[in-house]
Amino acid sequence: MDDDKLERLNPQRNGRAAPPARSPFFPLPAPLRQASRSALQKIAPRLREMEATTEYNQQKVLAAFIRHKVSESHFAGSTGYGYGDRGRETLEAVLADVMGAESALMRHSFACGTHTLAVALFGVLRPGDCMLSLTGTPYDTLQPVIGLKGAGTGSLKEFGISYQQTELDENGGLDFAAIKRAMETHRPKLVYLQRSRGYTLRPSLSVEEIAAAATLAKECDETCIVMVDNCYGEFVEREEPTQRGVDLIAGSLIKNPGGGLARNGGYIAGRKDLVDLCAYRLTSIGREVGATLGQSRDLFMGLFQAPHVVGEALKTAVYAAALFEELGFAASPGWDEPRHDIIQCLALGTAEALIAFCQGLQSGAPVDSFVRPEPWHMPGYENQVIMAAGTFIMGASIELSADAPLREPYAVWMQGGLNFHSAKAGIGLAAQRMLEQGLIPGMAAQNECDREEGADYGSF
Repeated sequence: MDDDKLERLNPQRNGRAAPPARSPFFPLPAPLRQASRSALQKIAPRLREMEATTEYNQQKVLAAFIRHKVSESHFAGSTGYGYGDRGRETLEAVLADVMGAESALMRHSFACGTHTLAVALFGVLRPGDCMLSLTGTPYDTLQPVIGLKGAGTGSLKEFGISYQQTELDENGGLDFAAIKRAMETHRPKLVYLQRSRGYTLRPSLSVEEIAAAATLAKECDETCIVMVDNCYGEFVEREEPTQRGVDLIAGSLIKNPGGGLARNGGYIAGRKDLVDLCAYRLTSIGREVGATLGQSRDLFMGLFQAPHVVGEALKTAVYAAALFEELGFAASPGWDEPRHDIIQCLALGTAEALIAFCQGLQSGAPVDSFVRPEPWHMPGYENQVIMAAGTFIMGASIELSADAPLREPYAVWMQGGLNFHSAKAGIGLAAQRMLEQGLIPGMAAQNECDREEGADYGSF
């Protein structure tokens, strides 16, 4: 038997570790494989930390399912008014338990995250009230709801609800001195925090920071309602804002808490009196109505899967940050920085690099991999926007996706990944597309010899 055959049969011979198996599926060039290998070695301790948080949150969810005696009978759907829907009531009790809240709504009848936030705001605010945002201008799609742009669509402003905001400090964090002044000046009925960054480079908010803001607001006015847009943040940390003094949170089910299985919908959780007001805004009759139409099983399963899927998305984000830092690009947050949501921002420097990244990522999607994303003038945005999203659920940003406006600093906002292994491959293809177009400084494109060599599992 020759040495090569013996080596394959006994890879530990002479004390040498077994070489990684070669992948026939996504053969990336040697420079990218080396950068990926370095990134994976670097982030190994961070991945272990994330696994620990994932296990904590997964057990928290499992314990809630057990406490509320979830059974097959809860998956049956209702029609019409949906009176007496035991599954709906149990699902919402489980969610409230998981979120450390008194009550919750979890409905497929919320059209999207923005609709959910709007229901919450209109549910608890009345004409003459003031809303104070503590995190600057909210995300683009919520601005017409408030009345910051557009007219004639029934905004809070048109219903006589005023709006004020405090800006973030020079480091992108909460400005507590400014918050205190604004509280004393405007006496708001509701203070609002956006946990995630939106299309900005500011850091996302930790639960600890949110808790500090809630404490300050309550010290200024104990009757003030503290509300958080919790989108992208669920299950990233071991606590949710409602466990730390926040009165109301809301989010989308095609992001974190739907676990990649919810087909649409949203949730609101918090104080029972406030959630009840939101239920009246949603249904006009209250929380006792709302047919589930056969959606309950997906919502139960999605919520159960959510901590694991969020953990996979976080691994994906940390890997992307480490890989692109290896390639010479800035990442926010950096691979070794704390994380409070699933969003990863990569500053790619040019419009060409941004487009190539999105097109490469799309080519590694399980759905619509053959589609070529192009920038376009998307309604509601000042600049052209490019989006990559080959998802099973349209617009589901818990699945691997990326989007960005074409403007300085030409940064892409990436999020999701139902599982780390496929998401890692998609990120590798994004980097490869940039390399092929000469858009990674100091790195030459692959040659034919290298193309034949293939890539390594666990390192591409």
